[in-house]
Amino acid sequence: MKKVMFSLGIVSLSILGLSLGSCKKNQCSDCHYDKDGLEVELGEKCGDDIETLEASGYNDNGTVYVVHCHEH
Repeated sequence: MKKVMFSLGIVSLSILGLSLGSCKKNQCSDCHYDKDGLEVELGEKCGDDIETLEASGYNDNGTVYVVHCHEH
């Protein structure tokens, strides 16, 4: 009986971990970059788009700007 309860506990923790990880991936944020002292809004981005923008930046006519995204 203890083995069954232990196994159920591990399965429950695994499902919880996967759920939390997938929730974070689907989160959306408002993103912007700074240009000449002003914030240029890029709008709401979600999931992998946020990671890509923050890692690669935003290219505006050959100039790449650092992107900042803020969670709601």
